[in-house]
Amino acid sequence: MAQDAQNASLIGKPGSRAALTTPALLIDLDAMERNIAHMAEHCRAHGISLRPHAKTHKSIRIAELQIAAGAAGICAATLGEAEVLAGAGIPGVLITSPVVGDARIARLIALNEKATGLKVVTDNAAVAETLSRAASESGKPLEVFVELDIGTRRTGARTPEAALAVARQVGKSNSLVFAGIHAYAGHLQHIADYAERRAEADRCAQPLAVFTEQLDAEGIRPPIVSGAGTGSHEIDALRGNYSEMQCGSYIFTDVQYNACALRQGAAQPFDTGLFVQVTVISSNGDGQPITDGGLKRFATDGPPPEILRGAPAGSRYIFKGDEHGGIVLPDGMTDLPIGTKIECLTPHCDPTVNLYDHYHIVRGDTLVDIWPVDARGVI
Repeated sequence: MAQDAQNASLIGKPGSRAALTTPALLIDLDAMERNIAHMAEHCRAHGISLRPHAKTHKSIRIAELQIAAGAAGICAATLGEAEVLAGAGIPGVLITSPVVGDARIARLIALNEKATGLKVVTDNAAVAETLSRAASESGKPLEVFVELDIGTRRTGARTPEAALAVARQVGKSNSLVFAGIHAYAGHLQHIADYAERRAEADRCAQPLAVFTEQLDAEGIRPPIVSGAGTGSHEIDALRGNYSEMQCGSYIFTDVQYNACALRQGAAQPFDTGLFVQVTVISSNGDGQPITDGGLKRFATDGPPPEILRGAPAGSRYIFKGDEHGGIVLPDGMTDLPIGTKIECLTPHCDPTVNLYDHYHIVRGDTLVDIWPVDARGVI
């Protein structure tokens, strides 16, 4: 908190971006606003609703910006995220992981009683029956999506037939409302090659098509078919198998998504909107200055951070421990001045955000605000 108090004193001062106490998580507000508007327009142009995923940003303020741009609601990865968002008045929150266990289901039902348009996924008939009993006791129906696994092998009924059994269980209940199908292909979002990603998306579309046909044969029409992500937003929009997209990372981008061809034969559609700023704290002539940004400041499930500002072209970022990073300078260079500010593109934006309590909001070279990462640490 002391760091954030120091940085708060810089709000509105020209040049304050370069004066931050670090490590600091930065949002380029102009870039993020462009990204929000671009995805909203993409979905409108294809006649698809957008329910962006808040697991990326965990922020009430950002969710409000997305709703203002036309989003139908917001996705939450956990019950805790949903409690934060719906508790702040965000409508149409969809919890995209099953909620199980007496204590969690009690929290879910309590949230449903006061939230507007709360929704949850389930992939299990027995869980659906438990949800039905709990919702019946509360007196307010609970909207439920039946989740079908289409290749990620995470949550979701493993076959269309298994998903149909869950849908039948939901349909029998007087206290559950069948809200639609949830079918998210998380495993294909970071496939770098567009053609390979499209081929995998084609495979994923097959079980979804079978499930919708089975529902149709029983006279059940899903109000919403929800899925798709930043990596497949164009592919899935062109195919038309979803009525709603759940893209999340588009607001920021990261090293992983910047390595993907997101549009066929076109430039990347989204601007870099999220950075980690670090400071050179040691430089002793060996061509590897040391920063204050180590393993605890970046997601480590992918490539290293990419240096965007503050170091010479060709410099590389490496980890030197929990609290330290290193700048590998180009041949012939030995030092950077102590206090040099380095800005890095995050390897993976979602888990990097989860390492910070606050966003430092910048326009150009000026810190304009500090926003909390509201849902950090909730479960």
